[in-house]
Amino acid sequence: MKAVILAGGLGTRLRPFTQIIPKPLLPIGEKSVLEIQIEHLKKHGFDEIFLATNYKSQYIENFFGDGSQYGVKLKISKEEKPLGTVGPLTLLKNELTEPFLVMNGDILTAMDFSKLYNFAISNPADLIVSIKMYVTPFRFGNIFYEGDFVTRIEEKNDIVTKILAGIYVMKPEIFNIVPTDEYFGMDTLINTMLEHQKPVAKYEMFEYWLDIGMEEDYKEAQETYQKYFAEQKKDL
Repeated sequence: MKAVILAGGLGTRLRPFTQIIPKPLLPIGEKSVLEIQIEHLKKHGFDEIFLATNYKSQYIENFFGDGSQYGVKLKISKEEKPLGTVGPLTLLKNELTEPFLVMNGDILTAMDFSKLYNFAISNPADLIVSIKMYVTPFRFGNIFYEGDFVTRIEEKNDIVTKILAGIYVMKPEIFNIVPTDEYFGMDTLINTMLEHQKPVAKYEMFEYWLDIGMEEDYKEAQETYQKYFAEQKKDL
């Protein structure tokens, strides 16, 4: 099975960490983010992995080589200009001739990728998006009043939303929609498919998930590494 990791982000929100090395190579415990992702993909049957790179691409290529040390076939793809989150896939469309998984290179997750893939294979949609319940603490109480007088106060309630988890399964038919070598984002792909009445399926995940976008997220990743990923390599 094939997977693409989008590893071309600049990581501006994690500076100064990313001024020296690209965000997907930031160390989490004993490994880098990308190593954890590759090993977890391998665990779930993905043995051909493409790294879509841009920023500091040579660092990533030198670090991973051909992927043999992880038991996978690894290929580096480099965009020469920013292509968004979907555009880089067009550089690989001759290789992606079967359903494939796509994930952002800054996600730490214990997701069962094989369950997602099997769901996608049995679904008629050409795009399956993973969603995740996300709880945002709300710091303030809500006050109600009539005229100058308070009638009641409502305690702080968490804001619960369902978000895109940055993990997808796509089928080669999406290349009929995505322009080659042009900037094209995931939101644009989803909206274009909906406009053309092409189904987009959702898969709700319940496993651990973290988007390493901010410094506090990076700190959380360090704290959770031992619980979810420290023993991962032994399972390969």
